[in-house]
Amino acid sequence: MRQKKPVGTVAPAIEFVEPAAERLSAGNAEELVSGDYREGELFASADLTEFDLDGCSFLECRFDAITLTDAELRGSRFIETVFAAPFAHSLKAARTTWRDVRIENPRWGSAELFDSQLESVQLRGGKIDYLNLRGSRLTNVIVEECFIGDLDLGGFTGDRVAFVNCRISTLDVTRATCLNVDLRSSEFATIHGIAGLAGATIDDAQLSLLAPVLAEHLGLRVEP
Repeated sequence: MRQKKPVGTVAPAIEFVEPAAERLSAGNAEELVSGDYREGELFASADLTEFDLDGCSFLECRFDAITLTDAELRGSRFIETVFAAPFAHSLKAARTTWRDVRIENPRWGSAELFDSQLESVQLRGGKIDYLNLRGSRLTNVIVEECFIGDLDLGGFTGDRVAFVNCRISTLDVTRATCLNVDLRSSEFATIHGIAGLAGATIDDAQLSLLAPVLAEHLGLRVEP
């Protein structure tokens, strides 16, 4: 007899082990170049504004209070790495790979992470004016207690993704694929492409707020 699949949202599974501080050597950010490979280094209070870091790989590294405004990070890889209080007016990180990464209290204006791969990632706290994850694939990702102005998830695929206690002004889920995406406890004021929410989990209060958008999407007339 065929067994039924369990019903309910599958929570993200994060198994992140932070790089031991005593194992990290001091990295010289001024020497970083495109295509670089760095392992086990600490970069603290460095200003990488407008650096060309395309195609770089960072393994078991830590970035503390680093500035990445207009740094070119396209195609770079961050593995088993920590970002503490990173800052950027404009973060250019399209088609990047983030695996086993923790990001704490980011202060990002525009964060371009479209067409990226995020797996086993924690983003906690901070403020992001515009987070572009269009076309990206997120697996086992938790975003918590973060203020996000515009969150673009258009065409993204999310499996075991949770937004916990976040404040989101505008959420775009046009043509999104939500396999296990949990939005409960987060707030969003405006939503676009509501059909892309199919498969996501929301709470009763969010359902009430979405009622007018759902009615419009379905072509319902609501009359007293």
